Amino acid sequence: MGTVVSIELADDLPPARLTELVGETCAWLHEVDARFSTYSDDSEVCRFRSGALRLEDCSADLRHVLDRCADLWRDTDGYFDAYAGGPLDPSGYVKGWSVEVASQRLAAAGSARHYIGAGGDIRMRGAGPGGRPWRVGVRHPWEADKLAWVLSLTDGAVATSGTYERGAHVWNPVAGRPASGLRSVTVVGPDLAVADAYATAALAMGEPGLSWLAGRVADGYESAAVTDDGRAFTSANLPIAP
Repeated sequence: MGTVVSIELADDLPPARLTELVGETCAWLHEVDARFSTYSDDSEVCRFRSGALRLEDCSADLRHVLDRCADLWRDTDGYFDAYAGGPLDPSGYVKGWSVEVASQRLAAAGSARHYIGAGGDIRMRGAGPGGRPWRVGVRHPWEADKLAWVLSLTDGAVATSGTYERGAHVWNPVAGRPASGLRSVTVVGPDLAVADAYATAALAMGEPGLSWLAGRVADGYESAAVTDDGRAFTSANLPIAP
């Protein structure tokens, strides 16, 4: 996935069980990384896009990801596009989806209070240490040692997409050029896979993405964004920490 994953469990469970749960979560994320890697010729996604693997022979996970990428392409008017760079690359969906599934698996295994962070993608469930809400700092898009916002929430997901670390890595598939206009986009909502895709799509849209994000509030997705010239925008109910 090209990033570091952090896992924090706040459950009152025996240490051995907590260690086991972390191990199971890491195993799942490594499985996803091996299956969806766009750098390993023998990964499932590479074999599918090269034609060596037929769709009907793909795993249920890959078929799910392909279906959701198609749905999101329609939902974002083509701005979330797994084919934006040419060959199939579902990474923009897979990272958020894999962490969302990891959280679901932890919950099913008995962890009601946890935090998983993968780069700019974070999924929280239940209360944090001491029974307080989890606090998430959104990095300032120019000054790495400062924060633009601090969010406070219990159950939910936070996804941030920006150009400040990896440069113009998000492509505007409609205009056929690197995304411009927005420096950083953060989306908060109930599902990390969707929040991550929405953040990527809005960044690809540029400033028109601000209006598009406003339309997602009705579905439970709040947002914050910073333009290339330094203007900041937030939706009304963004869970900013007091």
